[in-house]
Amino acid sequence: MVERAGTVKRARTSRAAGGDPELDLRELLAGLTAVRDGDFGTRLPEDGDGLLQEIATVFNGMVDQLSLFTSEVTRVAREVGTEGQLGGQAEVPAVSGTWKDLTDSVNAMAGNLTSQVRSIAEVTTAVAKGDLSQKITVDARGEILELKNTVNTMVDQLSSFADEVTRVAREVGTEGQLGGQARQPHQPGPLHRRGHHRRRQGRPLPEDHRRRPRRDPRTQERSPASPARSAPKASSAARPT
Repeated sequence: MVERAGTVKRARTSRAAGGDPELDLRELLAGLTAVRDGDFGTRLPEDGDGLLQEIATVFNGMVDQLSLFTSEVTRVAREVGTEGQLGGQAEVPAVSGTWKDLTDSVNAMAGNLTSQVRSIAEVTTAVAKGDLSQKITVDARGEILELKNTVNTMVDQLSSFADEVTRVAREVGTEGQLGGQARQPHQPGPLHRRGHHRRRQGRPLPEDHRRRPRRDPRTQERSPASPARSAPKASSAARPT
C-alpha cells in the first residue's frame, strides 16, 4: 500500500503538538484494513517515539514479508503452471513460523512436480529413441502414480514384444529353426495382431509338403488317356416262351 500523504502529514503535526493517540490508532487501523484486503503497498511512518515507532516498524516488516511471499509464490505458480518452466523455487529470506512453512510447502510441491515430470519425460524420450531399459522410479501418488504405472507397463510390453519378435526372426531367418512362436500374454490390440502375424510366418510346413518333391511344370508329362471302357453287351438270349 502507498502512504497517504495527508494522513502522514496530520500524524506528524499531531505528534509535534503533543500527539493525538486517536489519530495514530486510526492510521494503524487504516494500514491493517489495507493488509486485510490484500493491499501490501501501505507503510506506517516510523518517525514516532516509543511504542508507536515500534508498532510502525513491526507493521512495515510484516507487510514487506507478506508482499515478498506473495510475489514469490505467484512467480513460481506462473513459471510451473503457465509457462512450463520446471525447477522454480520461492525465495523468501528471513522468514519464520507459518510463513516459512508455507514457503517450504510451495517449494516442495514445485520440486516434486519437477522431478516427476522430468522422470516421465526422460523415459518417454528413451522409448522414442528405442531404449526400452529405463523405468520411472520417482515417488508418486494419485494420478501421477497411475501415469507412472501406465508408462512402466507400456515399456515392459514393448520390451517383451521386441524380444519375442527378435527371437523368432533369429530362429527362422538365421538359425533355420522353423516352428518358433512369439509369446505375448495379455497383449491386446495392434501388438497382438502383429505377434499373431509373426507366428503365422514362423509356423512349420505340413508334413506332406516337407516330404513331397517339387515338380517342374515345364518337364512334367501328361499321363496317357486311359482307354474308354466298352459298354456291356446286351444279352441276346431269348426269353423262354
